[in-house]
Amino acid sequence: MPDIAPHVDPRRWKALIFIALAQLMVVLDSTIVNIALPSAQKDLGISDANRQWVITAYALAFGGLLLFGGRLSDLWGRRRTFLIGLTGFALASALGGAAAGEGMLLGARALQGVFGALLAPSALSLLAVTFTEARERAKAFGIFGAIAGGGAALGLLLGGVLTEYLDWRWTFFVNIPIAVIAAAGAVLVIREPAVGRNSSRLDVPGVVLASLGLVSLVYAFTRAESDGWLAGVTLALFGAAAVLLLAFVVVESKVAAPLLPLRVVAERNRAGVYASLGLAVIGMFGLFLFLTYYLQIVKGYTPVVTGLAFLPMVAGMITGSTQIGARLMTRVRPRLLMAPGFTVAALGMLVLSQIDLDTSYPALILPGFVLMGLGMGTAFMPAMSLATHGVQPRDAGVASAMVNTSQQVGGAIGTALLNTIAASATTAYATAHAAGARSADLLKLQSMVHGYTSAIRWAVGILALAAVIAFTFINTGRPGAGSPAASSSDGAAGAEAGAGDGAGTEEAAPVPVMVH
Repeated sequence: MPDIAPHVDPRRWKALIFIALAQLMVVLDSTIVNIALPSAQKDLGISDANRQWVITAYALAFGGLLLFGGRLSDLWGRRRTFLIGLTGFALASALGGAAAGEGMLLGARALQGVFGALLAPSALSLLAVTFTEARERAKAFGIFGAIAGGGAALGLLLGGVLTEYLDWRWTFFVNIPIAVIAAAGAVLVIREPAVGRNSSRLDVPGVVLASLGLVSLVYAFTRAESDGWLAGVTLALFGAAAVLLLAFVVVESKVAAPLLPLRVVAERNRAGVYASLGLAVIGMFGLFLFLTYYLQIVKGYTPVVTGLAFLPMVAGMITGSTQIGARLMTRVRPRLLMAPGFTVAALGMLVLSQIDLDTSYPALILPGFVLMGLGMGTAFMPAMSLATHGVQPRDAGVASAMVNTSQQVGGAIGTALLNTIAASATTAYATAHAAGARSADLLKLQSMVHGYTSAIRWAVGILALAAVIAFTFINTGRPGAGSPAASSSDGAAGAEAGAGDGAGTEEAAPVPVMVH
C-alpha cells in the first residue's frame, strides 16, 4: 500500500464530543445500575441468589465479546460499528427500563453487554484514527481518559439521584437520550478515514475460543466470590478458561487473518498498558465497592450523598487527565506520567485504608479521594493514547478492544478477589473479638470496617505493582522525540506484520500514536 499523509478532519473536535458521550454512557452503566439494584430486586421479586446476575449478565457478554467487537469495527468500519453499538445499546436500555420480570431484565443486561462490546472499541479506535497530530492527540485522549476514569464514580452519583428521586428504571432510560444525541452527532460530524479497513475473512475459531475463554474467566471469578476459590465449579471454570485461552493463542499464531494478531500484544509498550491498566482497575473497583458500602452503612449517607462524596475524586481525575497528563504528554515520556500517577493513586488508597467508625470525611476521606483521582487521571490519559501505540490502522479496533478487555477482566478480578479478602478479614475479626464486644451491632460495624481496610491495603499493593509494570515495560519516548531502543522494537513488530500478512510497515503512518 502506498504512503498516505495523515488526514486532518476539520470537524474532529466536534466528533470528540460525541465519541466521548458514547464512552461516558458505557462507563456510567458499569456503576449506575449497582445503586439501583436493591430497588429493582424488590420491585421485580428477584431472589438474593439471582440478583448478582443483573451485574454478571452484562459483564459476561461485554467481557467475552470485546475482542470480537473490536475485530468487527476493523472489518465493517468504526463509524458503522459505532452507530450499530449506540442503537443496540439504546434499545437494550429501553428493554431493561420496561422490564416486567427477572428474565426480561437479565436479557436486557446481556444485550447491553453485547452492544457495549461493539461500541467501546469502536469509540476508542475512532479517536485513534481521527487525531493524528501529537499535541491534539494528547488533549483528545486527556478528555477521553478523564471520562473513562471518572465516569464510573459519576455513575454512583447519577444512580443515587435517579433511584432516590425518580425510579430505578431511569437508570436504564437515561441511556436513551444520550445514545440518540451521540448517534445524531456521529452521523453529522464523524468521518472515518478511508485507510485502515481490515477486509480479511473473520477468524471464526478465534472468535469462539476467545469469547468462551473470557466468559469462563470472568464467570470463574464471579463464582469464586460466591462459592469459594477451591470450589469444584470455580476450579473447573478456571481450568476451562486456561485451556480455551491457550488454544486461542495457538490458533492465532497459525491462522492467516487472526482475530487478535499477536503483534498487537507482543509489543512491550502496549503489553505494559494492558497489564498496568488491568491491575489499576482491580484497585479502583475495590475502592468503589468498599467505600460505597462504608459511606452508606457505617457513616449512614444516603445514595445521593454517597455519590456527592465521590465527586472530588471525579474532579481529581478530570484535573489529572486534562491539566497534568495532557499538558505533559508531549514533554515527557509516558512512563514518567503513568508510573507516578499510579503511585499517587496508591498513596491516596493508603490514606483511605485508615478509615474507622468515626473517620472525618474532610480530614481523611476527602484528601484520599483527591489523591486517587489526580493519580488515576494522570496515568489513564497516556495509557489510553498508548493503547494503539504503533499499531497498523487495520488493527486499531482490536487493539482498542484489548484496553477494554483488560479493564473488564480487571474489574471482575477486583470485585471477586478483594471482596473475598474483605469477607475473610471480617469473619476473622468478629471471631477474635466476640468475647469482649460491648454490643453485637458495634462488633458488626467494627468487623466490617476491618474487612474493608484489609482489602484496601491489598489494593494499595496492586496499584504499586501497576506503577512498577508501567515504568518497566513502557519505554517509548515522548511524541516527537527519538528513541532508538523503542524504534527497534517497532521495527521488529512491523517486520512481523509484513511477514505475517503481506502488509508493509508503512501502513502504520496514518496512525502515529507515538513517535519514538
